[in-house]
Amino acid sequence: MKIETVKNSIGREVPVLVPGLGEFVPFAGPYARLGGDYAWTPRLFPRKVAAPSTDKVAESLEEAIRRSGLESGMTISFHHHMRNGDSLVCMVLSLLEKMGIRNITLAPSSLGDCHDCVADMVRKGVVTRLNTSGVRGEVGRAISGGRFEVPVMIRSHGGRARAIEEGSLHIHAAFLAAPACDRLGNFTGSSGKTACGSMGYAMVDARYADHVIAVTDNLVEYPLAPRISVPQYLVDQVAVVDSIGDPSKIATGATRVTRDPVQLRIAELAFGLIRASGMLKNGCSFQTGGGGPSLAVARYVREYMKEKAVRGSYCIGGITGYMADMLREGLFTALFDVQSFDAAVTTSMADNPYHMEVDVSCYANPFNKGCLVNDLDVVVLAALDVDADFNVDVLTGHDGILRGASGGHSDTAAGAKLSVITIPSMRNGVPSIRERVQTVVTPGETVDAIVTERGIAINPRREDLRSAALDAGLPVKDIRQLKAEIEKITGIPDEVKFSGEIVGLVEYRDGTIIDTIRKVL
Repeated sequence: MKIETVKNSIGREVPVLVPGLGEFVPFAGPYARLGGDYAWTPRLFPRKVAAPSTDKVAESLEEAIRRSGLESGMTISFHHHMRNGDSLVCMVLSLLEKMGIRNITLAPSSLGDCHDCVADMVRKGVVTRLNTSGVRGEVGRAISGGRFEVPVMIRSHGGRARAIEEGSLHIHAAFLAAPACDRLGNFTGSSGKTACGSMGYAMVDARYADHVIAVTDNLVEYPLAPRISVPQYLVDQVAVVDSIGDPSKIATGATRVTRDPVQLRIAELAFGLIRASGMLKNGCSFQTGGGGPSLAVARYVREYMKEKAVRGSYCIGGITGYMADMLREGLFTALFDVQSFDAAVTTSMADNPYHMEVDVSCYANPFNKGCLVNDLDVVVLAALDVDADFNVDVLTGHDGILRGASGGHSDTAAGAKLSVITIPSMRNGVPSIRERVQTVVTPGETVDAIVTERGIAINPRREDLRSAALDAGLPVKDIRQLKAEIEKITGIPDEVKFSGEIVGLVEYRDGTIIDTIRKVL
């Protein structure tokens, strides 16, 4: 379909109207809509008043779907706390196919490698539209190949919470994997054979979906105690199945400190920059991801805080066992956990009252009355590519195929006082610093530094940080100098060829369109 576009504030061609999706506002800067020009009027959708019930357990998941009133053309959602161990998405979609329900808009908080079934359901017409944060595997290839009826919508975690609360993403039925659940629908992720820790994404879906089905493989005696993630008054039905997934695949090796010398060098330089910034002091707040150099950075931070007797305020975001250890050691006062990355986190959250579960709106919604990322001091983030304007791509690979997630990347970068992007200078002989990234997810204005094993590039907006880094003896380089050094080794890769067809829209956290995703030729 032919879609008219305009240039947004960073020069990306984006649509203002997409048939089948509606009107859009071009991105105008990361803070442009925070000055009061956004009129938020949540849409009110009618709900059926629930009859008094002492038992919400349906005969089967299929029966729960029938009783929900779900019809062709409606929108369903899932959370991704089970990560690559999730079984529920494919289970529900298979039932919808069997029941003759088609033309569904799928709106999960994210999709992983385990969700290749979605691509098959697109081919069969069961799923025709997609709203999500992350796509990988066959689903990414399906989008990049133009197989969806209308462009898919990619949102950050905070942006998704905002969209649900304001009503621009209206969920008819939420299917929420519940590792432990009682007969009235109280459920938690911190216990049960498929325990996954925090249920921060599920909380928002449960609060705003028209109909909520808690799907569990562990029905417990009423009342569930002592920790309830989603309370019974938000749940319409409970469905019991044999298994909602494999918790051993939640971490999938992403929570071990790297031994790779390149990644360790990146971590060493990133930590050196954080230390030079002066941010590591009493009362500091901190976030880093799992995997790659991120946990190595956390290890350096941990050792420094012990040596200097620094006690931080809190850590937020996706929480690893490493962060739980830092809480236990008294290095931070609290953890705010929106997503747990390994089994050690589940134990910590169950046992430690200072390890607190929070919903994703509290974590990152830019339009509520005070999300956590807006008080964040330091965030360490990964990337697939960056460019000479410090823009970051975490969605598309070097081949142009979708293989990543927006996640909380743009949310945390916009809120943190210091946002550090860690990235190897090259992957498989392809340079990671481009003249222009394929897909902008996080705008360069919100990125303070890019750290590679070959040096550190600091945003010209942060002359204070550059001076501090140079005083600390760190290898600071102009980003174009660093780009040129890398290209002397790798050469300049050929550009991926795209058609003019828009197959995806990347929505910035404030609801504006920051970039588009084009069909790969």
